[in-house]
Amino acid sequence: MKKILAIMPISIGGRLTTSSIIDGFLQNGFEVVIYDELKNDKFDDFLNDDYSYIVGYGYSPIKLKFENKLKLKCIAYFSDEINLKTAGIGYLEYFKTLWDKDIYAFYWDRELAKKEKLTYMPHFVNLEVYKDFKKPINDVLFMGRFDTPLRLRMFLELNKKLPEVSFCWYAIEKHFTDAILRCENELEKEILKKAYKGFIDNEIDMANKINESKIVYNINAQGISSLNYRSIQTLACKRLLISDVRKELDLFDNIIPTYKNIDDLAQKIRYYLSATDEYKAIVEKSYDFILKNHSSKNCIKKMLELI
Repeated sequence: MKKILAIMPISIGGRLTTSSIIDGFLQNGFEVVIYDELKNDKFDDFLNDDYSYIVGYGYSPIKLKFENKLKLKCIAYFSDEINLKTAGIGYLEYFKTLWDKDIYAFYWDRELAKKEKLTYMPHFVNLEVYKDFKKPINDVLFMGRFDTPLRLRMFLELNKKLPEVSFCWYAIEKHFTDAILRCENELEKEILKKAYKGFIDNEIDMANKINESKIVYNINAQGISSLNYRSIQTLACKRLLISDVRKELDLFDNIIPTYKNIDDLAQKIRYYLSATDEYKAIVEKSYDFILKNHSSKNCIKKMLELI
């Protein structure tokens, strides 16, 4: 049996994505040994076996490969821009290694991949985890930080425009506290306190909470054309995604509803909460694309074929 050394990174988003990567290798018949940058101390303890690859998210596997002078082929998946700080520790030192013959870098953004001459691979998920398995109890879900005025104002204004709609929001407590401090009045603070449901740090809970909502709206923060991880998670759970305008919605035959501004988003939320037949048609057709092109098993198999 082939074996990989998988690196679980420190970043929360990276850990979720890496879980889907690991699952894909397991589904393709690999044995997986995991080195967790948060929990494990001595990397040397993980070098007693023969591995086919060292695998991970961002620069984590590349950094460990060079620091330990490993001759292993390295597979690195990026869903952050490779030359920015958000790509993680090592982005300055190891950026130029991405085109080395034993480094296989896969990039989630189609336009950036073309520009940087890297291999394009959109996000993918484990369809044994992300699936439709329970009835929704909420109307609208947003996950992530309100790190820009647009994100915070959009959520607050949607709540004000749609008082009949139940909203929920998941983020780390630090981001909740920061958002509260940026509210303009007590009403806005109460909106956030009512909507905030805590923090999610694993795939099973993430799939569970997506299942609990009818609609997920999204704001893509990075890249030029790409859809973020949340988009694929949502569609895999057969829940309706309403997205900002992105070129890679063509991966889904452009059937995903998009919004131009807050008023447009509010109108579409209200419409799709009642248009049940159209809702069902969109999520079912979207799932067909997920099944073919965005499953961990199929995408890891494609990575290996390309290598």
